[in-house]
Amino acid sequence: MEVTVIGAGLAGSECAWQLAQRGVKVTLREMKPEKRTPAHVTDDFAELCCSNSLRSDQLENAVGLLKEELRRLGSLILRCADETRVEAGGALAVDRHGFAALVTERVRSHPNITVVPGEVTEIPEGEVVIASGPLTSDALAEKLQALLGEDSDLHFYDAAAPLVSAESVDMDKAWMGSRYDKGTADYVNCPMTEAEYDAFWQALTTAQEAEVHGFEDKKVFEGCMPVEVMARRGHDTLCYGPLKPRGLTDPRTGKEPYAVVQLRRDNAQGSVYNLVGFQTHLRFPEQKRVFSMIPALHDAEFLRYGVMHRNTFLNSPRLLDRYYRLKACPRISFAGQMTGVEGYVESAASGFLVGVETARRLLGLPPVDFPRETAIGALGLYVSNPTVASFQPMNINFGIMPPLDHRVKGKRNKNAELSQRSLALIDGMKEEVLP
Repeated sequence: MEVTVIGAGLAGSECAWQLAQRGVKVTLREMKPEKRTPAHVTDDFAELCCSNSLRSDQLENAVGLLKEELRRLGSLILRCADETRVEAGGALAVDRHGFAALVTERVRSHPNITVVPGEVTEIPEGEVVIASGPLTSDALAEKLQALLGEDSDLHFYDAAAPLVSAESVDMDKAWMGSRYDKGTADYVNCPMTEAEYDAFWQALTTAQEAEVHGFEDKKVFEGCMPVEVMARRGHDTLCYGPLKPRGLTDPRTGKEPYAVVQLRRDNAQGSVYNLVGFQTHLRFPEQKRVFSMIPALHDAEFLRYGVMHRNTFLNSPRLLDRYYRLKACPRISFAGQMTGVEGYVESAASGFLVGVETARRLLGLPPVDFPRETAIGALGLYVSNPTVASFQPMNINFGIMPPLDHRVKGKRNKNAELSQRSLALIDGMKEEVLP
């Protein structure tokens, strides 16, 4: 029993691990270090190209539920994330380099995984999982296009936020705290007055953007909307989005500022912070000029500027089944963002499901068939739902899960009950699912 997994990102690493844990021999093909995409900067597996946050860790949030399901079922990605986490209030954020290094070490040391470096330009024979990611190389993308047909893949763009040196932030003009004082004081809050915000908004909306070939004809996923694009929607749009001041009281004034830019720790040492919600494709000098207008960042040292890159995803409802297998050629499965799941945890969850179900099929066991009441199952069933008319990348959300059979007062209470229902099912499946 052998499977080739193409790509050692979050999905590919998780998939390879789940297969190997069940006794399946895996050849993991990864083009790094011989070749990198424009978004990659290291040779490690599971490199986080955008934020270092895996988003909410609360069970009242669907992604928090998805993480807890994966934890209980032995996810490699969640185990490594928990071991390298940095404080971020109610979110799970990681030291991005420590996390990737840990995933790499564990994958490389598994006796059932053989890592073969180099770009894949042909679809291999036999059982294959294609987890080459949203930045699939042109050569492999052409082969997939020929296999799947001219209308089979779509493109959109997303962006990453800048990183700044913690010691360069002016803490005389900022304070540490979390929204509504929930959890620990993990965010650096950089306030702006109305006049400061107005000047910043004017500069942001007129700043020069970097050229992205074909961008004017493409889509931008809402979850990665560049901050300058969001700002152009209206003067106060950012104040209801990433610069929302609600629940943040400036200890120097005792009042909520007009707008607040939050910085989140990006590494375990706390020496690097990222600008939350500041995905951008402004030119680098413009980023320095405009973002330095934030008072606390006036003299900030930018360790990495924001970048924007092309992503690719499949028309999965037409092409894939609930196991992320290609309906027209079931020996080929897909995993990760190219299936249209959006987000780090969602990508890992797709790789987890593919690894588990592929291993069971090869071992002659019946499929698990994760139910729609679980986040893992709901995501796979949404991606493969042929009734979805206009398919777009999707984060996990409670809206794609069946409602409760009784009324519950309050959204948080309802979501908590949905999570309890799901985790009860997951606990009942452990004996069947765990290797």
